[in-house]
This record gives sequence, C-alpha cells and structure tokens, in this order.
Amino acid sequence: MNRARIWHRAELGTQPYERVLNLQHRLADELHKGTLEADMMLLLEHEPVFTLGHNGGRENLTVSEEFLRGKGIEIVQTERGGNITYHGPGQLIAYPIVRMNTMGLGIPKYVEALEEVMLRTASDWGVSAARSNRNHGVWVGNKKLGSVGIAIRRGISFHGIALNVHLSLEPFSWINPCGLFGVAMTSLKEEGGRHLSMTLVRDAMVRHMESVFGIRTVPVAVDTCETRFPQRKSA
Repeated sequence: MNRARIWHRAELGTQPYERVLNLQHRLADELHKGTLEADMMLLLEHEPVFTLGHNGGRENLTVSEEFLRGKGIEIVQTERGGNITYHGPGQLIAYPIVRMNTMGLGIPKYVEALEEVMLRTASDWGVSAARSNRNHGVWVGNKKLGSVGIAIRRGISFHGIALNVHLSLEPFSWINPCGLFGVAMTSLKEEGGRHLSMTLVRDAMVRHMESVFGIRTVPVAVDTCETRFPQRKSA
C-alpha cells in the first residue's frame, strides 16, 4: 500500500491536555519537515479540562474560574476551531495529524468525513445520530453527542474529534457548550448504548477511520512518540 495511505496509530490512555497538545505540535512540525514517516493518529482520553477555541469561550462559562479550580479543572486556550468545550475520562478523543494534500479533501469535506466516523461509530451501538446546521459535530435530536475541532498549520491538520461514550455530563452544565445556548450534551450511554467499553468503541472508531478515509492504520508503541520527539525545553 502507498505509504501516503498509512497512518501510524498511538493509543495513549488518559492524558493531561497540555501534554498531548504539545505532542501534537511536535508531530505536526516533524510531518511538515518530512522526518515523520507517515500521517499519525492519537487515540486517548483526557483528564478533566475545559478548552477554548479561536472563537473564544470564557464568555460562555456559567460558573466562576475559582469554582473550576476548586474542582481541579483547568482552562486551556487552543488554536482549534470552535468555542469552549469539556474533555474528561469516558470521552474518546481521536487526533489525526495528517497532511491535507495526501487525502484530496478540502476542509469542509474533511470535517464531514470526521463526522461520518462518529456517526458510524454511534450506529454500532444502536444510536441514531445526525449532523446539524447549528454546529459541526454529531447530534441526537437537540443533544450533542460528538464534537469536531481542527487546526491547520502549513498544510498539516491536527486536533480532531471527541465522542462522548460514558463520561459524566455534569461539567457541560457549567458552560454553554460550543458557545450555544440551551444545548444539552449526551453520550452513547445516555442514549441507551449497551455493553459499552472504551476498548470496543475505540476499535470501532479505528475501523471506521480506515473505511471513511481509505487508509490502513499501523499501531506504534505508546512511548515511541515521546522518545522519538521528546518535549522541548523552555528557553
């Protein structure tokens, strides 16, 4: 198979947000320079965190930052699209770090393809989700099940998708999710998904990534990313 159609796949477990954000930046840089052999996908869960997109987000907090500090939840600014959202254990994250020119897709079609991966994954658990013109991502009626937010730098796309599997939805009540008023969030568990495990959902998402994007994923050891591209020291 053409190496351009192979993605390396790293399963990172549960990670702090900023550590993985730093890793994405390093991998995107190496991919741009050509020192990374293939496009990459990181699969993981995050420790509790609120992230802000380039459209803002702090104005959509409905609790104080002091309240969040008391809960041990950070707020992190990112360069991805969109507004404020929450990440936590029980939410499956997929970050494709890919060269856009290898896929032959413009940004709108790439976003649609990421949504398609989540739609197919939800369907595997009997959850009928759909797109909505209110906001990117996938929805069950008026409730949002999964989010999309990407950034593109020098032709490399990073960030990606977050699918709610069986996480606590309470932190979403402390924000206007994605900057939308009166929107509730949901999860595969809330929608009646049975026999849920992160391992099974992750395997399904990988399978659908391969099908939707016409690629094959090759697993790499968890420590490969950190040992080959170690964190840069601050000056």
